[in-house]
Amino acid sequence: MSTRTHRRRALAGAGALSLALTGAVAGLAGPAQAATKTTAVFENCDAPAPQPDGSGNQNWTVTLPDGAKAGDVVPITIDPGASPLIPSFSVTTVNTSKITLKVGATTQVVTSPPETVSVVAGQPLDPKAFSGTIKIPDGTEGTTVQVALDLAVTDADLSGSVFTTTCTPAPRPSASLGSVAVEALPKDPVTTKLTPNSGPAGTAVVVGGANFPAGPVTCSALLAGAATGDTGTGTADASGAATCNITVTKKADTIKIDGSITPYKAFVFLEEQAGVKNPVDVEVLPGPLALGPKDGQPAVSFGAVTINGKAQSVVGVFNAATVQDFRGGSLGWDVTATRTPFLNQTTGHSMAKAQIGIQPSCTVTNPDSPSTCTAGTPGAISDVPMKVASQAAGGDELTGGEFAVGGAGMIQLPPFMFADTYQTVVTFSIA
Repeated sequence: MSTRTHRRRALAGAGALSLALTGAVAGLAGPAQAATKTTAVFENCDAPAPQPDGSGNQNWTVTLPDGAKAGDVVPITIDPGASPLIPSFSVTTVNTSKITLKVGATTQVVTSPPETVSVVAGQPLDPKAFSGTIKIPDGTEGTTVQVALDLAVTDADLSGSVFTTTCTPAPRPSASLGSVAVEALPKDPVTTKLTPNSGPAGTAVVVGGANFPAGPVTCSALLAGAATGDTGTGTADASGAATCNITVTKKADTIKIDGSITPYKAFVFLEEQAGVKNPVDVEVLPGPLALGPKDGQPAVSFGAVTINGKAQSVVGVFNAATVQDFRGGSLGWDVTATRTPFLNQTTGHSMAKAQIGIQPSCTVTNPDSPSTCTAGTPGAISDVPMKVASQAAGGDELTGGEFAVGGAGMIQLPPFMFADTYQTVVTFSIA
């Protein structure tokens, strides 16, 4: 049965974006020392057709610092070892590994640089070691944080087409690949806020901070990194929140609570100017938080497969949705994805056991954007909202910008079903 051309489907609504995915089934066939550890992890690997799936042990070698503070971003080196998959054909591809780790109670992704590999039939792929970073979770002071494998995804680029292999450890997450001892001391002290953050000579400023030892604190003003001589005093409470009072008497560009780490908080010094003053006011109104295109995306074809009595996978790429955050504040956002069942509404046939997964991506499209965005964890899309991208709230800092959200997709098909053309609609929503 040949692939039918599907009409475009769209769902227009506030904060929602839909695209149709079709699959035609034709006859359906830090300063601390580093510690290195090697761990054998049993994995079940789902490879794109026509490559067969496979299972087996993979020896993961991970290097981590043996100690850090809560909140630190620390280096990690990952050598995945030989894959349990045995290629059935030879080809040259550009591979990118996306390793999802459980770092304590958090989930974090470490991505390798692209690597050109020559796949040889009958020989397991052995990717190169690569380095990245992970963050030691907040609130882990005085504990040992374990790092385990949660998911291993390899995107193979073949002449512009991306084929994704997903390996899931069993059990998930895996046994510990390494650990980091977290200091019992608080996180590094930081200066958090100035009230006000501008003014002429004689301005009294309240300086806020976090993670300070309880007791008295001092603060100081700086110009180009050098102390101006203006200082103040204050206190830190039992939670580490510090308040310090300082009067700015001379030109300064930053103010800090002494003992805090950089960056310090910026201060705009207003110099008195002689002459007739003409105040000028401008009102900046907030813009929208929008997900587009508002009329939806064109259908994405995942091609055709032929029934052969085995579970099969087909791959494709989600069209990128645009996110525009013009609210002019410090709020964050989440983009989530849901889907409808795989159906042919004309024949009534369905594929209840079929699954569709996404390897999310999120990129900044406007270089002036004050925020970055974070791609979600790879996984299956269902009727329960799955987070595919997010922008963190900024606290006292400005957030917003323009972004593109999409990713590689994979449909996992059951061994047997009606030969027909099926469709699901994946909806991206923002809040």
